[in-house]
Amino acid sequence: MKMSVELFDSIINTSQDCVFWKDKDRRFLGVNQSFLDFYGFKSADVLIGKTDEDMGWHSDPEPYKQDELRVLQGESTYKVLGKCMIRGEERDIIASKRPLYEGNEIVGLVGSFVDITDVIRRQNKLDGSQVMYSIEKLRKYSFFDKIIDDIALDEILDPLTGILTRAYAVKFVQSLIDEGTPFTFTILDLDNFKFINDNFGHSAGDKVLATVSKGLAEYIGEDGVAGRFGGDELLLVDLKHVGREEKHDFFDGLYTHSNALRVNVIFDNGSAFITGTAGCASFPTDAKDFNEIFGLIDKMLYMGKNRGRNCFTVYEEDEHKDIEIRKIVKNGVYTEMRRIKDQVDSVPGFLNKVQIVFPQLIDTLQIRDLCYIGMNGRMHSVQDAKFDEDVSDISRLMNDDIYSENTLEPVKKHSPRFYKALTKHGFESVLVVRIKYMKKTDGYLVCPVKRSLRIWQENECAVMYYLAELLAVALHNEDEVIV
Repeated sequence: MKMSVELFDSIINTSQDCVFWKDKDRRFLGVNQSFLDFYGFKSADVLIGKTDEDMGWHSDPEPYKQDELRVLQGESTYKVLGKCMIRGEERDIIASKRPLYEGNEIVGLVGSFVDITDVIRRQNKLDGSQVMYSIEKLRKYSFFDKIIDDIALDEILDPLTGILTRAYAVKFVQSLIDEGTPFTFTILDLDNFKFINDNFGHSAGDKVLATVSKGLAEYIGEDGVAGRFGGDELLLVDLKHVGREEKHDFFDGLYTHSNALRVNVIFDNGSAFITGTAGCASFPTDAKDFNEIFGLIDKMLYMGKNRGRNCFTVYEEDEHKDIEIRKIVKNGVYTEMRRIKDQVDSVPGFLNKVQIVFPQLIDTLQIRDLCYIGMNGRMHSVQDAKFDEDVSDISRLMNDDIYSENTLEPVKKHSPRFYKALTKHGFESVLVVRIKYMKKTDGYLVCPVKRSLRIWQENECAVMYYLAELLAVALHNEDEVIV
């Protein structure tokens, strides 16, 4: 059957691809309806007889011109990536072209293209970022339901992590307060994030942020939303877990059974074990407005950092209302050391020195016990006179003057007696400092903690190291031995 002009037009104009044909001088002869729709033209009259350069569709037209000149020499192209300008926006296209023949002579070319901008953007999100909330997921909340049709989702979501931006997370919280809807508000700070950026690069830091954010959004699920406050600080708005026990159960699960925290993230050049410190409070139980509740969660966050990080702190009015957090960083490590020296110098005898400085260590290191190990290999507690354990294999663990570990597995491997003594009393993390004068070891100070994965900060290690040096000098001057 011979194809009629009407049939040809019908086929061309029902194609979803943008189809065009040109003469041998690359001037448009015709286009189909999809082409007109793509550019927003009412008819082809605006482009008939014009070239791409005349239309100004390419920021750099030369590669496209050379491509079409090759086609007019008899080549065909198939699915070539390109870009074109449409209403001021550069779009990604994929085009195919082939020569038009009349007899054996090339008289022009025919081509087609499709817009793949959205496909590429989705692929880029999978490669470099993520989207954790769809319009449908957000619409369930009245605040987002009112604005979601007028604001692009890209504006609401953080481009790297795919969770709410700071602005919209805060607006959402304020809307819940205005509605009187109970919720729990949490701020979470990633531990030692600067170390990851400095040692593995910012791409590794980006991967950590994306991984933790994805884990948080998945863990809270339909009960609330996750947001990025800025940098390595993230937010959780939880509409379900608002009671005391519920909050503790929620965070226990977050820290032990989620894909957000206490997970290894692998990079091209290494890996890191990711932990975070969180502080939370609830509306309206704990606070009546935004400034009040944010002040509380910020306070709880700092308390968690002061406790050794990698933990959560739930606001309790009876326990936390009147607490003024003394910021070690503001006072400086030097201030801590000076106070310790004054206390150590104020009394004679090793045990007296340790006992008088212990209250300050409770405050500075957020510990509940302090132990010492004498030359006889036995460990004693400052708190409990009956605490007396054989840890004579401690020296196998101490290759350096300071040993800090957030689990006891290495202790179990190298010093099983020390491990047995620690676990017997429920300890799960430990900091050990050698008491040494010149090159002679006189004993050890032990900070044991009944919490797994305690992260010991540099300032904490520095304070303990300094105390050990003071005690070593005092032992030498007083000619005393730790027993």
